[in-house]
Amino acid sequence: MKIEELAKKVSEAKTKVGLQSTQKKNDALRSIGVAIDKNRKFILDNNKADVEAAREKGFQESIIDRLLLNDKRIDSMIESIDKVIDLDDPVGKIENGWTLSNGLMITKIKVPIGAIGMIYEGRPNVTVDSTILCLKSGNTVLLKGSSSAQNSNKALVDVIKSGLKSADFPQNAVELIEDTSHDAVSEMIKMKAYLDLVIPRGGRSLIDFVVQNATVPTLETGTGNCHIFVDESANFEMALKIIENAKVQRPGTCNAAEKVLIHQKIAKIFLPMLYDKLKRSDVEMRGCDESLKIVPSMKKATQEDWSTEYLDLILGIKIVKDVDEAIEHISKYGTGHSESIITNDYNHALKFTRSVDAAAVYVNASTRFTDGGEFGFGAEIGISTQKLHARGPVGLNELTSYKYVIYGEGQVRS
Repeated sequence: MKIEELAKKVSEAKTKVGLQSTQKKNDALRSIGVAIDKNRKFILDNNKADVEAAREKGFQESIIDRLLLNDKRIDSMIESIDKVIDLDDPVGKIENGWTLSNGLMITKIKVPIGAIGMIYEGRPNVTVDSTILCLKSGNTVLLKGSSSAQNSNKALVDVIKSGLKSADFPQNAVELIEDTSHDAVSEMIKMKAYLDLVIPRGGRSLIDFVVQNATVPTLETGTGNCHIFVDESANFEMALKIIENAKVQRPGTCNAAEKVLIHQKIAKIFLPMLYDKLKRSDVEMRGCDESLKIVPSMKKATQEDWSTEYLDLILGIKIVKDVDEAIEHISKYGTGHSESIITNDYNHALKFTRSVDAAAVYVNASTRFTDGGEFGFGAEIGISTQKLHARGPVGLNELTSYKYVIYGEGQVRS
């Protein structure tokens, strides 16, 4: 089916979906969960084909990990559905209300955004997360995944549609563009007549292309060149544990740590400890000149390293003189995603959280928590690094807009 026809379908369905009751939307989500559970083998067989193809093409293991589905990850999908069902429905909530001196009663009410275009790379779980969040918030969604996950995405959408059919819910609320070409993205992001919002989720090149070329309003989900600053007062054991988690647990995610900044007063003691710790997990560390004086076996970092999101078991190391230099470095090279300080100095923590411009700023915690599920949103459609209209994990509330409803008794403006 042509892209325009698919965009038209989700656009035509948005009014009907936007008027569905909370109970009806929850029933649809529940039916999707049942369908996913019943069709595990079908989903996993299609995902296996994608994973095998990716390995044949020589994809790095961190990227394959993002693509891979298994029973545990299917369980996680169903768990996310259950969590979203339990969340309050934002649609129809009155955010504010007041009466003017002329008697007009004004209410500000949350409403769905409408038809949302979702463009994403690799991760098939985004197919489910995007669907359930859009439907619960009264939106429809046009999905455009990458060629690497096309079998998985098609299988999931087929199963999702079967769940919607069982729940007597509009099946056109979810559509998948099967054309995986670059031209398909170019066409989709210009469907202003049908789409109300486009959300790109993937690498820097995809996001930049969409933001620079779309005529449909865009919600930018950014890349994650995330930093952890180890202050002079940091607890070393805590810092090592946090950095290992932030780098090693899932290095291919946007909330993984890519750089560690170390206060110069502790570098000679802490850096060798960190190097030995991460070496056990095969992390390649790339250091500044001062770092190499302490651990000469590290690879020398280039200027390009400081702005690179590795999405792999690679970590940049820079020694800084104080918290101010750490903040300055992050301001220059950070992507506005997630930044963390490890410190026991309250004033340094306060300065860091106030000065660092990012969607999520941590004190003594891993950057890996920047996630809709971890934040209690049930799931997320992406991590927004822009400031309008949403920032951080994009959940149900961020997928709504608002309108003003005004009640009068014949008032006219003089």
